[in-house]
Amino acid sequence: MDFESDRISGRVCSLFLQPMARHLLIQPVDEHDSDYLPEEVRLIEASSAEPFSLVAFRIEDWNRELTPWAAPPVFGTVPFGDGAEETLAFITGQLLPELQERGTDTSRCLLGGYSLAGLFALWAGYRTDRFDGIAAVSPSVWYPGWTAYATDRTPLAKAVYLSLGDREEKARNPIMAQVGNAIRRQEELLQLQGVHAKLEWNTGNHFVDSEKRMAKGFSWLMDCDNDNENVNDNENENDNDSN
Repeated sequence: MDFESDRISGRVCSLFLQPMARHLLIQPVDEHDSDYLPEEVRLIEASSAEPFSLVAFRIEDWNRELTPWAAPPVFGTVPFGDGAEETLAFITGQLLPELQERGTDTSRCLLGGYSLAGLFALWAGYRTDRFDGIAAVSPSVWYPGWTAYATDRTPLAKAVYLSLGDREEKARNPIMAQVGNAIRRQEELLQLQGVHAKLEWNTGNHFVDSEKRMAKGFSWLMDCDNDNENVNDNENENDNDSN
C-alpha cells in the first residue's frame, strides 16, 4: 500500500487514501508508530472488505500534546502537560477540513491511538461527537485523575474499543500497574452508560504487537459502524412498508 507524506498546518502527516472509502481512520503517532503503519493497514485490509482511508499525524511532544491536564512524571523526569485540547482542535479544525477540501469523505471518522495516544482518543470521545468510534488501544488509563473524569461523564462517540496486554498491569511502576483495574472500571462505566463497547485482552506487555492491536481496534469499529448502518436501513425499510 502507498502512503503519501505531507504537512497539514505544519504537522507531518502520513496519508493512505482510497477512493470511495467508507471509513476515515485518524491516528496520532510518533516516529516509531509511523514505521508500522503499512503493516497496520495490511492487517485491517485482511480483516475487512470495506474500503477505508487512514491518516496518521506526527506527535512531537508525546507527554504534552496527548494529555488533557498537567501531571507530574511517573517515570523519568518529564512531566505531563495539557496539550490535548490543542491536538483535538487541530484534528477537528484543520486536519478534517483540509482532507474534505481535498475530496476525502470525512463523514465517518474513527479516532484511535496507542498508549498515551489511546488515552487521548478516549478523552476526545468525551469531548466531541465528531468521531463515530474510538479505539483506545493499551491506553494510559492509569493517568492521574482519569477514572474520576470518566466516572462523571458519558462519551459522545457511538462505540468504544478498549484493549490491554495481559502483562501490562504487572508493571513495576506502582502508578502504571493500576492500568488493569482502571481499564476494567472503564469498561464497567461504558456498560452502565449504555455505550457500545468492547474490552479485549492481548497477550504480552505494553510494547508487543502495537500494529496488530491497533488493526484489531479499528477493524472492530468498522464492523460496528456497518452493523449500525444495517440496523438503520432496516428500520427505514420497515417505516416505509408501514406507510
